[in-house]
Formats: sequence, C-alpha cells, structure tokens
Amino acid sequence: MTWRTTAFGAVVVLVTAGMTAYALSAIAENDRRTSTATAATTTTLAQVEKGPRIVFRHTGRDAEYGHVGAVTLADPGGPRALTDLSCDRVYAQARSVSCLRTERGVVSRYRAIDLAISTSGQAWREVDETDLPGLPSRTRLSPDGRLVSTTVFVNGDSYLASGFSTRTAIRRVGGASYGDLESFKLVVDGHRVAPVDRNIWGITFTDDGRTFYATVATGGRTYLVRGDLAERSLTTVADHVECPSLSPDGTRIAFKEADESGTRWTPAVLDLATGRRTVLAGEVHSIDDQIEWLDDDTVLYGLARQGEPVSDVWALDTSTTATPRVLVPEASSPAVLR
Repeated sequence: MTWRTTAFGAVVVLVTAGMTAYALSAIAENDRRTSTATAATTTTLAQVEKGPRIVFRHTGRDAEYGHVGAVTLADPGGPRALTDLSCDRVYAQARSVSCLRTERGVVSRYRAIDLAISTSGQAWREVDETDLPGLPSRTRLSPDGRLVSTTVFVNGDSYLASGFSTRTAIRRVGGASYGDLESFKLVVDGHRVAPVDRNIWGITFTDDGRTFYATVATGGRTYLVRGDLAERSLTTVADHVECPSLSPDGTRIAFKEADESGTRWTPAVLDLATGRRTVLAGEVHSIDDQIEWLDDDTVLYGLARQGEPVSDVWALDTSTTATPRVLVPEASSPAVLR
C-alpha cells in the first residue's frame, strides 16, 4: 500500500474558505516563541517503537510534510521516524492508528483510514477505509484502540446562512458504526431536547468501552456532554467547554475556552468531581486544537508559527503560572503512547 498523497493543498483551499478566523487567531499575534528547529534528523520506526513515544503529523518544510512521524517520549525533540502515511489529522494508541486525509482531484474525497500496529510494533496494517462527508477536523481512539471517532466540517445545513457545521461519528475500528452522534438523545440541564442546530465535536473516550465526552453546541452555547454508546445518549456536564480531552487518571478534562468573540481560545482544565476550572493563563496565544495529555500534570497542543505553514507541539504544565515550551518541533496532531 502506498501512503503518499497530496492532501495539504485541498485542506488549505477549504480551510481558507470556511475557517479563516481559526488560522488568523493562531498566527496574527506577535509570536515571542518561534521555534528555531531546522530539518529534523531521522531514525527508524522500529527504534522509536521500542518504548513510550509520541506519534504526530510532521510539518517540516520538506518532502515529508504531512507524513506521520514518531519520537521517543524520552527525547521528543530528538531524531524522528517518518512513515509513508500522509494525513491531515492523526491519532494513535498502542495497537491502532487513525488517519484522516484528503484525496485531491477534480472532486476531492475525504477518507478515514484505520490501521493496526503489529505486536512487534514494526508494521502498520490497514484494516478499514471509510468515506467521510467533509473536511477532516478531529479524530480520537479509545484507550484500548477499539473505538474511533471522526469529526469533519460540512456545509449546506438549512439553519446556517453560511459557513461550516460538523458531523461526528463513532465506529468500531474495522467494524460497525454507531452513526452520526446528532441522532443520539440529548439531555440539556436535565431536559431532553431536540434542537435542529446542534453540532457535536471533540470526542474523548474513557476506558470502559462505552462512555465518552464531547462538545455540543446549540443555541449559541457550548456544553461538555457525557456520552453513552449503549444508551445512545448525550447528557450535559458543564458549559463553555470545547474540544475536551480526558486526563490519563480520568479525573480531569483539558479543553479550550473561548473568549467573548468566540474566535480566540485559552487552554483550561476542569476537575470533574468538583467542577473547578483552572485557566492555563501562561499560554497567551489562541489554541485552536484538541489538547493531548503528556502525563497527569502536563498538556500538549499544536501551535502554528507566525507567517509559516509550520507548527510545533508545545507542552504546558497544568498550573496557572506555568510557561509553555516546545516539546516536538515541526509537528502537530500529537498522540502520546505510554
């Protein structure tokens, strides 16, 4: 199987048309922290996959732009293994990889590719390929690698005068789909509702095989919801939460918190037991990403360099006074495999 595609051009065209505000919010400010990374040195996937690692999308300005890479957790800024797999978004667990990509042509096509990682960790084998109804946005896998979520941007919904809405689905890797989550029962503040304008995105899974968290937007508000695959239900937990990510210990949600304009986001953490929110004010740039956890005390996210098509993965401790730092240069879409 050949994985080389020309995904990035189609993504740039569509994102420019529908998501200009997102891109501008990431690069329009004076960037005090531009990475000095140059072309990264490479190693083999077999070497990297001997232990804990970070899988990501390579964003270096070279022939491997957009390809999936990996670095060791012990040396995330060091040599990277680059694969032939090209993706717009990628996520991984110990035995599975999810790749969302654009296949450009006269009519562009969007695909979700499920891959299995061999027990030796040295081969990635395609197990399923699914058409997507729109531009790739987010993907996540459950901790056991058996469930995968995809979120895409679409247009044409009747309630929109212009712009994009979302479609989010959950499938079993290589198996059946639970369908569009907009068909699930929605309970807001204890009342079952069925708004026509609901949008759902930003899935994060627990480890029980049925429960997940997501963002639901309706009526101009965003909510954190707890989803149940068995009950096909979504129940609000908190409001003003976007793109949740469950901590490794299952006690907290990292998310992006929008300002009043809805175009600039700050990373924050929600304690599920107490409802306490901690805004990670050390990050002064707008973070339009689904946050990943490095460990129980540190989060990761992608941030574009000013005026460049290159992004870096940044790390930030979950304290109000922490200062961000580059963890993986020339990278985006990180997934931590412990």
